[in-house]
Amino acid sequence: MTLRAVGLRCEHRAGIPCVDVAAPRLRWALSGDSREQTAYQIQVDGHWDSGIVHSGQSLEVRYAGPELQPARTYSWRARVWDEHGEPGPWSEPAAWHTGITWTAPWIAHDLRGDPGVVDPAVRYGPTNRRGMPPAPVLRRTFSAEVAPALLYVTARGLAVVELNGERVDDAELVPGWTDYVQRQTYHVVDVTRLLRPGENVLTATLADGWYSGFVGSDPRRPGNLYGRHPWFRCELHVDGVFVVGTDEHWVSGYGPVRGADLLRGESYDASVSLVDSRAVLTREHDGVPMVADRGEPVRVTKELVAQRIDRVGEDRFIVDFGQNLVGRLRVRVPARETLRLRHAEALSEGELYRDNLRTADAEDIVVAGDIDEVYEPRFTVHGFRYAEIQGSTAPPDVVARVLHTDMPRAGRFRCSDELVNKLWSNIEWGLRGNVVGLPTDCPQRDERMGWLADAQVFAPTAALIMDVSAFFTRWLDDVLDAQSEEGVYPDVAPKVPTTRDGAPAWADAGVILPWLLYRTYGDTDILRRHWSAMDSYLGFLRRNNPDLRWRHRRHNDYGDWLSAGEDTSRDLVAAAYWAHDAALMAEMAEVLGKAAAAAEYRKLRADLVEVFRADHLDADGRVTGDTQTGYALALGMDLVPEELRSRAAAHLAANIERHGGHLTTGFLGVGLLCPVLAANGYGDLAHRLLTNRTYPSWGYTIDRGATTIWERWNGWTDEEGFASAAMNSFNHYSLGSVGAWLIEGVAGIRSAAPGYERIVIAPVPGPLTWAEAEYESPRGTIRSSWRCVNERFTLEATVPPGVSARVVLPGGEEVDVGPGRHRFGE
Repeated sequence: MTLRAVGLRCEHRAGIPCVDVAAPRLRWALSGDSREQTAYQIQVDGHWDSGIVHSGQSLEVRYAGPELQPARTYSWRARVWDEHGEPGPWSEPAAWHTGITWTAPWIAHDLRGDPGVVDPAVRYGPTNRRGMPPAPVLRRTFSAEVAPALLYVTARGLAVVELNGERVDDAELVPGWTDYVQRQTYHVVDVTRLLRPGENVLTATLADGWYSGFVGSDPRRPGNLYGRHPWFRCELHVDGVFVVGTDEHWVSGYGPVRGADLLRGESYDASVSLVDSRAVLTREHDGVPMVADRGEPVRVTKELVAQRIDRVGEDRFIVDFGQNLVGRLRVRVPARETLRLRHAEALSEGELYRDNLRTADAEDIVVAGDIDEVYEPRFTVHGFRYAEIQGSTAPPDVVARVLHTDMPRAGRFRCSDELVNKLWSNIEWGLRGNVVGLPTDCPQRDERMGWLADAQVFAPTAALIMDVSAFFTRWLDDVLDAQSEEGVYPDVAPKVPTTRDGAPAWADAGVILPWLLYRTYGDTDILRRHWSAMDSYLGFLRRNNPDLRWRHRRHNDYGDWLSAGEDTSRDLVAAAYWAHDAALMAEMAEVLGKAAAAAEYRKLRADLVEVFRADHLDADGRVTGDTQTGYALALGMDLVPEELRSRAAAHLAANIERHGGHLTTGFLGVGLLCPVLAANGYGDLAHRLLTNRTYPSWGYTIDRGATTIWERWNGWTDEEGFASAAMNSFNHYSLGSVGAWLIEGVAGIRSAAPGYERIVIAPVPGPLTWAEAEYESPRGTIRSSWRCVNERFTLEATVPPGVSARVVLPGGEEVDVGPGRHRFGE
């Protein structure tokens, strides 16, 4: 097969992203039997032809044609030449839209003189939902010719937009959450197919969302974090020409959505038609930067049918979907009936267990009109496996709809142990549930914030399951927005007033994640974009701790959060992360050509390592506290001198044995534990941790019904039942950080150079008889499949074009190979 360009991306995104940079970056992977790319050619829509460029570059290839025009769609394709000088076929076309300079004002429903709006939740549900605002509907008629048409949309709040009665796209929870006083994102939709000659009607239904709804878990700040009510802004450009946008000619009123909130739920009354049209409020833009959304949209990606429906009352049913998920219900509501939909992750004595939701109602109310209604909420999302449906005597006709940021799939893993396969599934579902627009800490209770440490410990696993390049690039802008004037990063981003600036391992995500994106995707721009902020953060640490011991300004100082039975020294955690940051800064400075900064950070790293060893490592290789996380950090962050590594690793192994072969790590140690053990000769012990079924372990949670990763090891135990409802999520990805080791360790696929230009395939079989993994790297598909039968080990490996690999067999034999399919052990 000839060499071809596949998997085209523009600014990290597949599909048709909106791009507001002058020279977008293009990338592609390679497929075929050839060994390498020696040249490429790009054509952009008759607008630019790169000609034949003699280069093996396939990542970060910049558009270099004439100036891009606003409000346009540019189609592009690529082809490549192999080592024999033979050209491959043109790729399938891809495209991007260009952004605009906004001129239309903001508009909103005028709340003055509102008639009484009755939320059916008040009539049929709990009274604590009184006052949840209805969703205003804004409308505008206009005339246009049918031609290529792009609709640019944003909101402060959430918006569902229709053109001539049809939704313009399938994106959900648009435009997502940013710090609206720092940055406002927008997206674009091609609406050509919905335009009619003559009169057209644009409609936008708004809800509070993160802008003016309930956000975070502090009951003193239940809402109105950024504003009192939602605002909307749009522009329609037809054939590149502005036709209509938000202005004073829109009218507004209320429709059937009688209450809407992300945490509390939605109320819908189909018997209500649009009422009370009035002029809208208008407001000129306030200068907050308008930027094209860098990330993929949230979409419905799966639909799950009920696994079990139990009648628990005359008109009440409990539905089990067999999987803890994030999304909502789609249900058929019989004519003139009212259904109450409540959600929960677990059952207690046959009823929904909802104590762990805290103040999140997670409840939807729907009232049907004179005909059956098929209802699915649009302005809320719930974390649940079970749903209670009350209001009809007939069993419900219902499905669960799964929502998350729709990132391309990247990695797959399977092995001979079904417990480990179930663990991988739980990790995947934990990722799906906690990437709804941003990396959240839990999707069900009254929190759902972007905690930085949770994201940085899980990101290596996330990047092996999905292509997270655009997702984390987008969210890191929120991290930048939240950085303080002193240079310190926050605990959460977007930052909310109830949190302080960042703690060790939390703030350090601002340094760790740009490096991860560079190493995974070869993205040097992310380093340039964040260098000043990262440098400022390291300066903050140095100013406040001139003796190089991070004792001051540790803020919340969470330590190894939710560890099981061992408390790791928080001084050790802080010291390890500061030294790790300095090492990464030296590497990034080298990449960016900042020689002086690189030398400065190498010196800082050496000094910090010396301090760490003086304070936290003795002459026998023991760390302060003798804890598993302490050893995992010290060894995993290369803080132990070579002559003591074997002793430190032995102390770690001894600690695990003292705990009956169990882990004790919390959020910070869990992802490092198995790779550190395997790298230091204890691969079988790492496998033992992986397959334990007694407490605390992943297997223990699986045997008790877990279908996602729990927030805490003791979320439910045989002895104690449910852990404290004050903080007990059953869908939280942090303790699933072991997922990276399943692909990188068990299957053995590891990157050895930025963007997977060089790789290592070095499986750690343990007691398994087979394992296989596939990873869609930025350069092409990598596969590892091994078998161990009667002590005979065989391996099949696939290396994509343009990539070199070192294969390390379990016996220690090393072989360097190039692109292609390779077999070993036969």
